[in-house]
Amino acid sequence: PIHPRAEPALPPLTHFFSAFSPPPDNRCVQSRAKSCSECIRVDKECSFCTEESFDEPRCDLRENLLRYGCREASIVYMRGEMRTDINTRLQRTQVAPQGMFMRLRAGEEMSFNMDVFQPLESPVDLYILMDFSYSMSDDLDNLKSMGHNLADFLQALTSNYTIGFGKFVDKVSSPQTDMRPEKLREPWNNADSPFSFKNVIRLTSNINYFSQELRKERISGNLDAPEGGFDAILQTAVCKDKIGWRKDSTHLLVFSTESAFHYEADGTNVLAGILARNDEKCHLDSRGTYVYDTKQDYPSVPTLVRLLGQHNIIPIFAVTNHSYSYYEKLHKYFPISEIGVLQEDSSNIVELLRTAFERIRSKMDIRADYVPKALKTEFSSSMYQKTESGSFNITRGEVGKFKVRVKALEYVGGQHVCSLPEKDRQGVIHVKPTSLSDSLEVRASVVCDVCPCEQHAVFSSPKCNFHGDFICGQCICHKGWQGDTCHCSAELSSNKTDCIRPGDDKVCSGRGECLCGKCQCNLEGQAQRFDGDFCQYDVLQCPRTSGFLCNDRGRCSKGACVCESGWEGPGCECPTSNDTCIDSRGGICNNQGRCECGRCICDKASVYISSTCEISYSLAICESIRDCVQCQAWGTGNRRGNCSTCHLQVQMVEELKKEEASEHCSFQDEEDDCTYHYTLKGDPSILPNATVQVQKKKECPPGSFLWLIPLLIFLILLLGLLLLLCWRFCACCKVSRTVGFKEDHYMLRQSLMSTDHLDTPMVRSGSLKGRDTVRWKINNNVHKQGFASHAATANPKDLIPYGLSLRLTRLFTQNLTKPESRECEQLRKEVEENLNDIYKHIPGCHKLQQTKFRQDHTIVDTVLTAPRSAKTDIIKVTEKHVSHEAFNDLKVSPGYYTVTSDQDAHGMVEFQEAVELVDVRVPLFIREDDDDEKQLQVEAIDVPTGIAEIGRRLVNITIIKEQASSLITFLQPAYSHSRFDKVAKIPVLREIIDNGKSQVTYRTRDLTAKDGRDYVFAEGDLIFQPGETRKEVQVSLLELTEIDTLLHNCQLKQFAIDLLHPKYGAKIGRYPQTTVTIADPGREAKFFLPGQTVRRERGSPKGRLGAPLNPNAQALSSRKIRFSWFPPPGKPLGYKVKYWIQGDPESEARLIDVKSPSAELSNLYPFCDYEMQVCAYNAVGEGVYSDIVHCRTLEDVPSEPGRLAFNVVSSTVTQLSWAEPAETNGEITAYEVSYGLVNEDNIPIGPVKKVLVEDPKKRMVLIENLRESQPYRYMVKARNGAGWGPEREATINLATQPRRPLSSEFIALPGWGAGEAGAVPGDFLHHPSASSHPALSTMLITLVKGACGASCFLPRETGAEAQPSIHLPHGVPSSTEHLLNGRVDFSGSSGTLTRATNTSYHQMSSHVQQEHRVMGSSSLTRDYSTMMMGHGEYSRLPLGVPDTPTRLVFSALGPTSLKVSWQEPHCEKEVQGYSVQYQLLNGGEVHRLTIPNPGQNSVVVEDLLPNHSYIFKVKAQSEEGWGPEREGVITIESQVDPQSPLSPVPGSPFTLSTPSAPGPLVFTALSPDSLQLSWERPRKPNGAILGYMVTCEMLHGGGEPRNIYVEGDNPETTLTVPHLSENIPYKFKVQAKTTQGFGPEREGIITIESQDGGMVPISHSSLDPHFSGKGFALTAKPLVADGMLMTTQRVESASSTLTKQVTKEFVSRTVMSSGTLTKQMERQFYEA
Repeated sequence: PIHPRAEPALPPLTHFFSAFSPPPDNRCVQSRAKSCSECIRVDKECSFCTEESFDEPRCDLRENLLRYGCREASIVYMRGEMRTDINTRLQRTQVAPQGMFMRLRAGEEMSFNMDVFQPLESPVDLYILMDFSYSMSDDLDNLKSMGHNLADFLQALTSNYTIGFGKFVDKVSSPQTDMRPEKLREPWNNADSPFSFKNVIRLTSNINYFSQELRKERISGNLDAPEGGFDAILQTAVCKDKIGWRKDSTHLLVFSTESAFHYEADGTNVLAGILARNDEKCHLDSRGTYVYDTKQDYPSVPTLVRLLGQHNIIPIFAVTNHSYSYYEKLHKYFPISEIGVLQEDSSNIVELLRTAFERIRSKMDIRADYVPKALKTEFSSSMYQKTESGSFNITRGEVGKFKVRVKALEYVGGQHVCSLPEKDRQGVIHVKPTSLSDSLEVRASVVCDVCPCEQHAVFSSPKCNFHGDFICGQCICHKGWQGDTCHCSAELSSNKTDCIRPGDDKVCSGRGECLCGKCQCNLEGQAQRFDGDFCQYDVLQCPRTSGFLCNDRGRCSKGACVCESGWEGPGCECPTSNDTCIDSRGGICNNQGRCECGRCICDKASVYISSTCEISYSLAICESIRDCVQCQAWGTGNRRGNCSTCHLQVQMVEELKKEEASEHCSFQDEEDDCTYHYTLKGDPSILPNATVQVQKKKECPPGSFLWLIPLLIFLILLLGLLLLLCWRFCACCKVSRTVGFKEDHYMLRQSLMSTDHLDTPMVRSGSLKGRDTVRWKINNNVHKQGFASHAATANPKDLIPYGLSLRLTRLFTQNLTKPESRECEQLRKEVEENLNDIYKHIPGCHKLQQTKFRQDHTIVDTVLTAPRSAKTDIIKVTEKHVSHEAFNDLKVSPGYYTVTSDQDAHGMVEFQEAVELVDVRVPLFIREDDDDEKQLQVEAIDVPTGIAEIGRRLVNITIIKEQASSLITFLQPAYSHSRFDKVAKIPVLREIIDNGKSQVTYRTRDLTAKDGRDYVFAEGDLIFQPGETRKEVQVSLLELTEIDTLLHNCQLKQFAIDLLHPKYGAKIGRYPQTTVTIADPGREAKFFLPGQTVRRERGSPKGRLGAPLNPNAQALSSRKIRFSWFPPPGKPLGYKVKYWIQGDPESEARLIDVKSPSAELSNLYPFCDYEMQVCAYNAVGEGVYSDIVHCRTLEDVPSEPGRLAFNVVSSTVTQLSWAEPAETNGEITAYEVSYGLVNEDNIPIGPVKKVLVEDPKKRMVLIENLRESQPYRYMVKARNGAGWGPEREATINLATQPRRPLSSEFIALPGWGAGEAGAVPGDFLHHPSASSHPALSTMLITLVKGACGASCFLPRETGAEAQPSIHLPHGVPSSTEHLLNGRVDFSGSSGTLTRATNTSYHQMSSHVQQEHRVMGSSSLTRDYSTMMMGHGEYSRLPLGVPDTPTRLVFSALGPTSLKVSWQEPHCEKEVQGYSVQYQLLNGGEVHRLTIPNPGQNSVVVEDLLPNHSYIFKVKAQSEEGWGPEREGVITIESQVDPQSPLSPVPGSPFTLSTPSAPGPLVFTALSPDSLQLSWERPRKPNGAILGYMVTCEMLHGGGEPRNIYVEGDNPETTLTVPHLSENIPYKFKVQAKTTQGFGPEREGIITIESQDGGMVPISHSSLDPHFSGKGFALTAKPLVADGMLMTTQRVESASSTLTKQVTKEFVSRTVMSSGTLTKQMERQFYEA
C-alpha cells in the first residue's frame, strides 16, 4: 500500500501509475519522477505532460503521452541541438568544419563528419635528444661525423626542415650522481660535469652550424643505470619557444639511449627527502639547462603521452638491444610513435630514422583535448583502417573523411551529470589531428535546464484549495495536506466510506488503501496490478489474442482493452484499415464479400475461394475435373461411358489462350500416351460458372517401332559377349593396380591438433574394379635409437589397454552419440557381450570397457585390457572374425579393423569397387612425456585380398611439441544463470607458465537454448596481457517471451561456450567448453536430470508459495556470507534459510528464520565451501525450496606452520624444513624464514635475517654462515591471500648436534625441559612455552668388541661412560605392559650394560590414536601410536583375541559400488564375525557393517560418491573380544554429471586410483657389499598389487642405475641387493604397480660404513618427495652378525600436511660375569 508522506504530499495515485504494466525498458515510468525537471533528466526520450486533467503517469515517452490523450502543446520535451560554426576570418585550413556547437541531453549521442587534408610534403622539425652518460661516448663520436648525412636525409624528405640537438643524463643528486666534488667536476676523464638536461642546439635550418656545435660536445656520466630521460622529454615538449618548434610543421623527437628510464615516484623513493610532483612547466634557463631537476619528481608515462600529443610531437625511440624491451612496452602507449634497434655505436641512426619516418607518414592520430567529464568522444572512419594504438592508416595528398561522435554520459562516478559542477558539464573540446596545427573546436554542453513551466509556478493556488502550489499542471501539496487538489488533511483521511464499492464490504476491494476518500491500489513489484475507483479491476484480466494481452496492441484499463490507433475490437485484434482485404485487382474482397476485422467474409463459401473471395486455382482443381474432361472431350478415362454425372461446360478450341484468371492443366491420356491440355474458368463447385476449354490436338509421341525391339536385344547380347571376351583378355594380361600412401611425410604441431589421431590418405591407381584390402601398422618414437629392442625388453606380463575399432553392418543414428539413450545402451551391451565371449579365450584378457560409437558407417571404439604378450593373439583373432564378418551374433563389415597397443597399432582398410581413396585413421600416441620432436612411421604391410601391389609403402609423421606458455580453461564445466541475471558471466582462467601475452577465441553455440530467443550469440577474443590470469565471457540472456510462458514451454534451456584457436603459445586446459543452463524462475521444472527431486507447486493463489527467485550468495569476509533472493509471487510471512558445509549431509544443515529477503550467515569457517537454499512460508506452511547455491568464504590468515626439522650439515650450515600449516585457511602463497642470535635467556641479541620463499611447495631452505657454538632462534610463518599468519619457533645450537650431512635429520619441537636434556645428544635449547612433545635426534650406535669376549652396543658419540635416559612424549599410555614409560640406564666403567627391563618387542602395527579434521582446507592429519606384539609377558594381545586381518583388497563394481575383501586373521580361538567401518577421508558420517558369518570375507558397499576418497577399517571378533583394525583408503574415479557433481554419468567408465607409496623401507646389512631391503605393501593399494619396481643408484652420481622388478603381492616384501660399495651412499626407490599403473615412489638413502675392528654400521635416511604415505618413522632392526648395526629414518607426508614420526630401536647384547649372553632390550618410541 501507498502511505502518505509529509512533504510534499502525494498527488492522486493515477498521476503516478498507469493502469497497465509498463515495458521493462520504459525508464520514464519506472522513475516515478515527481517534477518536470526530474523527469527530463531520467532519459533523453522522456517527456512530461503539463495538462491539468491528465490521469496517466505524466513522465513517459512522448508517443505514449500523445496516445493517452495529452495534447501536443502540453508536452514538455527538451531536445538536443547541433550546428556548425563558420570562421570567416580564416584564409586557409586543413580541417573542416572549424567549429561546432552542441547541446545534448544526458545519454544522448550526436555525430558529424570532419574532413582532414594531409599534404604530400610538409615541413619537418627534427630534434635529437641523446643520452650523454659515459656508455654512449662511441655513439656521440659517430653522431658528430653524421651531420651532413642527417641533412641529406632531411632534404630527401622535405625541402623545408629544421634540426636541433639536446642531451640528458640524470638528476644531479645522490644516488643517481656521484656527489664527490672531484666527480662533480669531471665524472670521467675528458668529460663534462653531470647535468639533467640541456638544450644544446635550437632547431635550425643551418646544417653547418648544427655540425660545428655538435663537434664541441663532450660526454658526461652518472652512477645508476636508469637515466633521467623523462625530464628531458617533458622540457622538450613544454619549452616550445626555446626549442624552436614551428606551428605548421611535423614535430619529430628522436630519443636515443641504451639504458632504462626513471619515472614518477622514483624521485620520491630514491632521492633523500620527498620531491614535489612535476608541475609540467618549462624550467630552462638562458643557457638551455634544466634547473628544477632536484626540486621536482620525474614525470609519469601518462603525462608524457598527454603533453606530446597536445604539442604535436611524435617520438622515435632509437635504443640498443640492451634496453629494447623497456621501450617496446613504452612506445605502445603513444598513439603514433616508432621504435628501432640502434647499433652499439649508433652507426645506423640515419637508416633507422628513414624507416621510422616512412611509417609515421602513413599514420594519423586524432585526439580530443579538454573534454569535460560529462562528455565522451570517439573517432572512426569509413576510408581508413584503425590501428591497435588508435591511429589511422592514411594516404597523403587526399581529403580524409572521419566521423566524430560526442556522447553525453548519464552518470559519472555514480553521480548524475546534472549534479556535477558546470565546468564538468560544458566546455570547448579541441579535436586535433597530429602533425597539423589546425584544429576543430567543439563547444559542447549537457542540457540540465529547468522546465519552463516550473518557472511559472502559482504558489498557494486556488486550484489546490490554497493548500498547495500549482506547478506544471499538478498540485504539490503543503505539509499536512494531500489529494489531487490538496483538499484532504491528515485528520480527514480516516473516513473510508467512499472507498467501499456498493455491494462489497471490503475497503478498495481488499486490493488497496483508502487515502482521502480515494483508493490507492496495491502494487506488485514496480507495476500497477489493479485499477478502478475501488481497485475492482485486474489489469491482467483483459481479453488476450494469441496469448498476448490486448494483442500487444493496447493496454488494459478498468477491465477493457484500450487499443492503440489503427486497432480495435475487444482484444485489439482487429485492424481498422482494409489493407488485409485487398484482392489481386486492388479491390475489396473481389466484390464478392465484405471486410470485417481485417478478414473477408465472402458471400458464397467454397473450397476454391481464397481469403480475398477470389477463385484459387491449383493443381487440385485440375485433378478434380480431369476425369470429366477426358470423358466429355475424348471418351476416355475412368468415367468412360458415364459422362452424365459431369456438369462441366466443355469447349473444344484450336489453341488455348493464356489468361490470368484461368488455370492451365496438362495430363497424359493412358489410352494412347498422348498429352492433352485444357483451361478452367470460374468456380467448379458452382456449376453455371465452370467453363472448360480443351485444346483439340493432343501431343503424341512418334509412331511405333516394335520391330526394332528384337534387333536391339540381339545387339545387346552381342555386345555383352564382346565385353566378356575383353575382360578375359585383360585378366590374362594381368592388368595391375597399385595402392599406397598419398604423401610420404606429415609435419604436425601439437598445439594445433584437435584430436589424437591422423587421417592418412591412401590412394589406389590403375583399374578401380574389384576389392582390395591393405594391412598397415604404425610405430611410435621411431626417432629413438633401439626403440624396437626397448619394447621387446618390456615385461610381457604387464597389463596394457588395447584400443579396438570395428565397423558394424548397421546404419548410424544420432541416438548412438548419446550414451544415455536406450538404443546406445542396447547396442553397447550387444557389442560387449559378443566381443567378451570371443576374447575371453586369450589368457589374461579382461572385459571390454569405454565402448562408444562414431559416425563413420557406425564404427565402434572400445578398450580391451590384456597382457603385453597377448598382442599377437588379439590381432589374429580380430582379423579372423573380421574376415568371417561376424563376432558370434555381432555382424561386422569385412576389411576394417584397428588394434592399438601402447606403442604401436595394426589395422586393415578396404578399397571397395570404384573407390580411389580411403583414409587410414592412425593413432598418434600423444603423451605428456613425449620428446619435443618425435617421429612416427606408418607402413603398408601387404594386400591380403585383391590384386593391387603396394606403391608408396611408408609415411613418416613428425609431431613438434611446443611448450605451452600458458594454459587457458574455464573455471568449471557447467554453470547455471537465472534470466533475472540478464547477463551470464563465465570466468576464464589462465595458468601462467612463461609470462607473456596469450589469446583465445570464445564462441557460443546452441544446445536446447536458441540464439535470438533465449540468449544473444557471442564471439570474440580474450587477450591476456602479461600477468593477467582471469577474464570473463559475458553472454546476454533474453527474457522469457509471453507466448512461451502461456504454452508452458518448460524444456531445459542450455547453450555451450567453446574455447578455440589459442595463440601466442597458449593451450586449452582442463575445460575447453562449458555448458550454461538458463533457469526460468518461478516455473516448475518438467525436465529432470537423473537423481533430481521433483517438487510440485499448487497453482492456487491461496496455496503454498513457490521457490524464492534468483538466489545469490556473496562472501563478505572469512566468516560471513550474505545470502539474498527475490520474493516469490504471493505474500510470504518470512523465510527459512538452511546452510551446511559442502560435502556434509544436508541433515547437518543449520536453519535460521528471517523476515526480509536476505540473510547474513556468520561464524563460518574460513575458505570453506558452503551450500545453502531458502524457502518462503505463509499461513499455509513452508513453500518450495530454491535451488542450492554454492559460495566459498574468503581467506583468513593461516595458522602457524608445522614442526621445524633440521638437517645439520656442519656447525655453521643447516638445512631447515617445515610442514604446511594445519589450517591453511586459503591457498598458501609464500613462507618467510627468520633467524637470529639469542642469549642463554632466549632473548635476541643481534639483527634478524629474513628469507622469503615464494614457492609454497618448496618448504626447505639452506642456511649458511652461522656463528659457531652460538644458539639461534628460527621462526617460520606462512602467507596466503589474507596475509601473514603466526610464527613457528625453535631454538638450537648447531655445534652440539650430530653432523651427518643429508643423512641425519631431527625434529626441533618446543617444550623439551632442561631436566630432560639427556634424551638428546648435546645441549638442545627449547622454546619458553610448555609442550609435551620432545625433540629427538638420531643416535648412531656401533657394535664394539670388548674384553668380555662378546659384543657390546655403545653410543657412538657419548662413549662407554655416557648415561643417557630416555623419556617418552606426553600422551603415550603409561601402562608398563606397553613398555612406553620404561627407562634404560648405561652405567659402570667396565663397558657392560645393566638390564632395566626384560621384555622384547619385535612386531608392530598401527592403531589410530587421534584424528583431527581441519575445516576450510583440504588437509587431514592423523596421528598414529603403536601397538606392540611379542612373546613376553606383556608383549602380545590377550589369548584368543584375533590378529589384524592380513590383507585388504578393493574391487570396483561400478562408479558408486565397491567390493571389499580381506583374509582371515590368525587367532587361537574361532573367529565369530567381522566389523567393516567406512567414511569419507575428509570426515563425515561413519557407516558400520556387522558381518556375523565368520566364513564371509567380503562385503559389497553401495551408494558411494564418485571421485571421493574413503577410508575403510576391518577388524575381527572372537569370544575374547575385538582385534585390531586393518585400514585401507580407496577412490573410485568416474565421470560425473556437471549438473549433479555427486552423481556419475550413466555408462561412464570407472577405475580405481593408483596405489599409494609402499610402506617404510627397512635395510639389514648382510655383508660389507650387500644388504637386505624390505617394505610393507602400500597403505592404499587401490587394487590388486601386480608387483614393485625397485631402483638403486649412487646418491652422488656414478655408475648406471639398477632397475629390479619384483612380482607378487605380500604383506611384506624382501629383496637382497648384492654388489654394493662400502662408504658410498645409495638411493633406493620403490614403486607399487596395479592395473592402473605405477604409484608414487618411496625413497631411502643408505650407506654401509666400514670401520676398524670389523664394524659395519649402516647409516640410513628416507625421504619421500611425493608426499604419500602415513608419516615419518625412524626404525632399526636387530642385527644378526657382530659388527653390524642399522638405523633408518623416513620422511613423508599426505594431503599436503607433513607428519613426522620417529622410531628408534636399540638392540644390545652383553655378557654377564657368568659368561651368558643376555638380550638386553629393544626399545621403540613414536612421536607423532
